[in-house]
Amino acid sequence: MKTRRIGRTELEVTEVSFGAAALGGLYRACPRDQAMETLDAAWDSGIRYFDVAPWYGLGLGERHVGDFLRGKPESEWVLSTKVGRLLHPVPTGTVPDYSYVDPLSFDADYDYSYDGIMRSVEFSYARLGLNRIDILYVHDIGGYTHGAAKNAVYLKQFLDTGIKALEELKTSGAIKAFGLGVNEVPVCLDVMRNADIDCILMAGRYTLLDRSAEAELLPLCRKKGTSLVVGGVFNSGILATGAVAGSNFDYMPATEEVLAKVRGMEAVAAKNGVSLAAPALQFALRDPLVSSVLIGTGKASSVTRNMDLFSPILPETIYPEFDSFTLVAPPLGDDAVRV
Repeated sequence: MKTRRIGRTELEVTEVSFGAAALGGLYRACPRDQAMETLDAAWDSGIRYFDVAPWYGLGLGERHVGDFLRGKPESEWVLSTKVGRLLHPVPTGTVPDYSYVDPLSFDADYDYSYDGIMRSVEFSYARLGLNRIDILYVHDIGGYTHGAAKNAVYLKQFLDTGIKALEELKTSGAIKAFGLGVNEVPVCLDVMRNADIDCILMAGRYTLLDRSAEAELLPLCRKKGTSLVVGGVFNSGILATGAVAGSNFDYMPATEEVLAKVRGMEAVAAKNGVSLAAPALQFALRDPLVSSVLIGTGKASSVTRNMDLFSPILPETIYPEFDSFTLVAPPLGDDAVRV
């Protein structure tokens, strides 16, 4: 599989990467055997960049990914994990409902400080059982997760001290790159106006349907040499399932407005003889600013199915036909959008 560079670093990642949220039991259980089978399918397809986070299954995702990569040649894989949450143990059966099924018995506290980030990295090494992390993303900072008031505190904490931790880790060679792992544009603009970052893992805001990143973020990334890793390309599933009953957009039931737009996109795809999932997967990689497209699943069959949709490469002429059905996320407001 072809590779692309992360920002202005020397690090290269495969154009398609694997996101491990589902391996932490997001929405449905993912037993160890199933997790290993899914990771095997990703590896066999040529994927060599794997992304995980302490949040995924409250440590379970990191354990699965670490166990898998420990048996692979070190020179062949790239690994990213995230900082911003510190896990602490809780009694069995008392883990809050974060939509993870059968997570480990931990809960999480937000901490974007220097000390919090350094502690998070050490904890991740232990859960992974690996001695190397290539990329660190600051996870879920922003008003989308915290609301305006709380995020003002967290953002100051990060810019005052947290960024120094990431810079020190990169300078020392402990990591090769760092950035943000978020679901919103505004916090990326806030951080990039105050600090230099190598990459952004952006979920759901640069997709065939949601073009929120195009107006301001993409031009700023080009100016500053910051790469995008694009996740959430199906916008919580609706670009894979189509506008069916019960389909979700942005982690919530799709509104009639969104359903109508997706119906329009389905008609465009059908006219061109492809499933809507194919242009949804291929859309972001058309831009050289995008280093990788992240696919996430807890099933080996889904990995294989999605990888098949990356070829053949669709003609460029198909994409303007979707433009009239796109949307931009509304302003966040003061309250958290996703809690």
